[in-house]
Amino acid sequence: QVQLVESGGALVQPGGSLRLSCAASGSIFTIHVMGWYRQAPGEQRELVATITRAGTTKYADSIQGRFTISRDNAKNTVYLQMNSLKPEDTAVYYCNADVTSRIPLPPRAYWGQGTQVTVSS
Repeated sequence: QVQLVESGGALVQPGGSLRLSCAASGSIFTIHVMGWYRQAPGEQRELVATITRAGTTKYADSIQGRFTISRDNAKNTVYLQMNSLKPEDTAVYYCNADVTSRIPLPPRAYWGQGTQVTVSS
């Protein structure tokens, strides 16, 4: 089994910044793509950003230029630096990772429990 633990969510004023972290632990051979998703009340969960093991990134249009995803492969950790936050960024942010636990098992997707980000004055 693999566990993903997010941290860093908080209440922040519009225009402020936050840095989310997500650490993976457990039965890990290789972590492939890691990513952040978010879900606002009454909305579907949506992609925020993803990053491959090699560092290739992809961002949702709504956060392009404001958020930066990064990862530390040695620590099995992914980060999301969020700047210029807006009220519409308010959501529960979930970490996701595609993990190969051992060869020759195929990769499996894991989710964290979520961390609340609230942007409000």
